Amino acid sequence: MRKEEAVSEPLRGLRKGEVKSKDSSLPECAKLGGSEPIALHSDGDVVIGGFFPLHYVASKPEYSYNSKPQVTSCSGFDHIAFRWMMTMIFAVDEINHNSSLLPGVKLGYRIMDSCDHVHTSLEALFSLISYSKTTREYSTCLNYSPVPAVIGLASSTPTRAVAHTLGPFNIPLVSYFATCSCLTDKHLYPSFLRTVPSDLFQVRGLVKLVTYFGWFWVGTIGATDDYSLYGIQAFSIQFGQQGGCAAFHLTIPTSPTVAEIQKMADKLQRSTARVVVVFAKEVNLLDLFLELTRRNMTGIQWVVSEAWMAANQLTTPDFHNLLEGTLGFSFPGVSIPGLEEFLLNVRPSPKPGMELVNMFWEEYFGCKLDAVKKTVCTGSEDLSYMDSSYSDVSQVRISYNVYKAVYAVAHALHTFLNCNSTGPSGGLCEMHSSFTNGQFLQYLKMVNFTNQFDEKVYFDSNGEPVPLYDIINWQKDSKNEISFVKVGSYDGSAQQGQQLQILKNTIVWTTRQSQVPVSQCSAPCRPGSRQATRQGEPKCCFDCLPCADGEISNQTGSTECIKCPEYYWSDKDKVKCVAGEEEFLSFYDAMGIILVALTLLGFILTSIVTILFHSFRYTPIVKANNSEISFLLLLSLKLCFLCSLVFIGQPSWWTCRLRQAAFGISFVLCLSCLLVKTIVVLLAFQTNNPGSRGRMLFGTSQQRILILCTTAPQIFLSTGWVLGAPPFPFRNSNYQGITGKIVVECKEPWPPGFYLLLGYIGLLAFVCLLLAFFGRKLPDTFNEAKFITFSMLIFWAVWISFIPAYVSSPAKFSVAVEIFAILASSFGLLLCIFIPKCYIILLHPERNIKKGMTGKYQR
Repeated sequence: MRKEEAVSEPLRGLRKGEVKSKDSSLPECAKLGGSEPIALHSDGDVVIGGFFPLHYVASKPEYSYNSKPQVTSCSGFDHIAFRWMMTMIFAVDEINHNSSLLPGVKLGYRIMDSCDHVHTSLEALFSLISYSKTTREYSTCLNYSPVPAVIGLASSTPTRAVAHTLGPFNIPLVSYFATCSCLTDKHLYPSFLRTVPSDLFQVRGLVKLVTYFGWFWVGTIGATDDYSLYGIQAFSIQFGQQGGCAAFHLTIPTSPTVAEIQKMADKLQRSTARVVVVFAKEVNLLDLFLELTRRNMTGIQWVVSEAWMAANQLTTPDFHNLLEGTLGFSFPGVSIPGLEEFLLNVRPSPKPGMELVNMFWEEYFGCKLDAVKKTVCTGSEDLSYMDSSYSDVSQVRISYNVYKAVYAVAHALHTFLNCNSTGPSGGLCEMHSSFTNGQFLQYLKMVNFTNQFDEKVYFDSNGEPVPLYDIINWQKDSKNEISFVKVGSYDGSAQQGQQLQILKNTIVWTTRQSQVPVSQCSAPCRPGSRQATRQGEPKCCFDCLPCADGEISNQTGSTECIKCPEYYWSDKDKVKCVAGEEEFLSFYDAMGIILVALTLLGFILTSIVTILFHSFRYTPIVKANNSEISFLLLLSLKLCFLCSLVFIGQPSWWTCRLRQAAFGISFVLCLSCLLVKTIVVLLAFQTNNPGSRGRMLFGTSQQRILILCTTAPQIFLSTGWVLGAPPFPFRNSNYQGITGKIVVECKEPWPPGFYLLLGYIGLLAFVCLLLAFFGRKLPDTFNEAKFITFSMLIFWAVWISFIPAYVSSPAKFSVAVEIFAILASSFGLLLCIFIPKCYIILLHPERNIKKGMTGKYQR
């Protein structure tokens, strides 16, 4: 049985016996407003509603308490929206001729103009859901709607109003173009579904697209409708999370003034952002783009949403320089077989219900069907001769969404009516005696089929389809016209990293430049520096500061410098960490060479004095005050000079243990000899008799014992320190932040050991100074006590100044200070004690006699 011949009870949503009777107990609908809105109607067993924005300019209705509200007037006919409407009719006609889908059931439609406005959309809605196709009168309201589902609308704001109205009554609304993420809320819009993805997915894709090309400084433009507000808000949040910044945001009013347009153009022209993301419909942008074109403003890379990605009003030659290279998202396009022929066969008619087709015809050909003075339309004009976007169906996108929406409703009806496509006579559907909206909504939500384009059509739990987008680039073709070229895709359901696919080499950029446009507030910081955000400015506006010593950044645009690991340091470019330069008092340093030279000088002078003393060992000046002690003192001075060499060079296991012990023992031995000499001088003048008891009590043996006894504690202390808590080589990185070098030094795990060692040396020096001071005025021509006093004063001056200098000197300089103290005190002892004797030996040998030593020598 053919569907056109099927005879069945019309599924108008009303229970049998509850139609037409004005005496029915059910209340009747009262039509608000004036005249009935224009509708394109076709009868059927099931009538599907449809809303399309055939006009895009609507006047606000005026209300009065004393008069009826005026019907909203519409203007500005949209050829593309008319194609969407005709695609719905084409799909219905195709289904009616399909024996396997809804066999025996004829689909009808009632299509109305929404004018892309809330008021006209609601006027059309109440007309649609309360109109009875049998009586041509208004039937009972809403509980049993004469349409099982409504296909529409395009814009998000009127869609919200209609969806909010239909929701409580479970009348499905399937949108083909309303993308606002706000419509996902099933508490507010429980019966809303759509064949177009939510802006939630589009925003994610736009953020990925913008960041893929390195654009983190962009401007945004939107309108005052829900589509723009929610889209821009979501984009700004997600873009900010990826490190992006909004250079500016322009909100285009519904009816902007010339001053407002010029102010927005000025802001756009002044901005350093060369990439602008647009979330608005083409009708909102026309005035702004006309102003930008008048100013001949170029060089802006437009990144746009699907709302005007394929907008034909903006592809005229006037906008070529401004908009060529535009990049953005669009819905997948297909070529629907038979659609072009169907569109070209449209004809006007004077019959009632054909007003919308007649409007299109007059607008398309610029004539009037019933004109007297103006150009008259014959109705036989050929659409194929007009080069228009209306008949360009090579890759339809929104029309394809309409097509899928109609088929989704048909498949839901097929399941709901238990249709059998393989039965006798081609199969039949069960014609229900009752038809409630809530039942059909559940069936529509469960739709799942694969269409002729191998696309799986279904709705998720939020009534959303699979989020698939094409990435479109506006390019000039051979005819110097703008064509929409696919340069990539975005699949929101794919795994991370595989969602965005870009054919970068096929993209034509703004002003036909060969490289990806650059949009930045500040140029990315080079490796070796970091970003420092300017106070009061977005984070994308920053200054580049070089990394501090010991820190690196090896990537462009680093926000922080990375501190090098311990014992590593940054190179001169601050891009990599290298092994830290080790610092110690080297033999090759200028300071090291000077100290070595002084050490050798002191050792050589001491050796010369030793040789001189040995040569004149039998003379009175050498024999005086025990020559054996003098030679032992000279030996200890040599050791004092030589021990300073252990402090120079890279510290090692044995030098760290030897240096302080050698220093301590050498100086204690030296001071012990001086102490003995001082005691001998004092005792020598205690009695006039050379063989007195004092001299006998402190003979050579006692002197040796005293030297041994005073030296032994230092030997024991040094040995215990070295064995118990030995110093060891240590790489000190504390100075790395100051000098950039690692100081190799001897670490003393028990610091009191060094101060005890130094304290014992100070004790002996103090005793020597005290005794020598007492004997400084003894009656002798050559009073050795006086020279010992001078040497001890020098010794004390050196070591008292050594302690603060040693503590405050950094790195290798502390070692140099200690070596200087050793050399200075050693030279002081050598010069004060032995040089006067050498002076007599070499220059005044006549005084080198016994009388010269006792004060009996006469000049």
